[in-house]
Amino acid sequence: MDQMGDFAFLLKDISRLYARNFERHAAAVGLSLDDCRVLTYLSRNPGISQARLAYLTDTDPMTLGRVLKRMEADALIARRTDPRDRRVLALALLPSSTRILKEIRRVAARALADGLAGIDLAERERLMRLLRLIHANLDALVPGLAERGTLRRRKPQTRVRRGAGTRIPAAS
Repeated sequence: MDQMGDFAFLLKDISRLYARNFERHAAAVGLSLDDCRVLTYLSRNPGISQARLAYLTDTDPMTLGRVLKRMEADALIARRTDPRDRRVLALALLPSSTRILKEIRRVAARALADGLAGIDLAERERLMRLLRLIHANLDALVPGLAERGTLRRRKPQTRVRRGAGTRIPAAS
């Protein structure tokens, strides 16, 4: 198989290996990978629903529910009724999570340094530009599935309800 044929497998394997290395560093300071994922995604997506968070973190909703319940008991997060839809609980970080988020950033920096060892700054910047381009290309094909925390945001899409003539924001 040619090098480009291995692209998806290589990306998936890099993701898996990076996660295991990150987990090793996180465990050394008493953090779980689930805790780090949840707090990081919440910091990048304030007010996100539990269902969307489960999707973005690739976590089973029941497992995520247990993680959130523990974090809520530890006063790291709060679940609040979403003002746009009272049936949805929006998740929010509490001030006590700030210290842990700083530690997560330190752990992430160590794990990233391990993975990028031997790659100079110019190559790292080029790598990130190319990955963002690939991300944007794929997101354009299947809009609304990508995490939006630090990536360029697009204007919300709208759809027209048949017969009503009113515009409704598309679900994301």
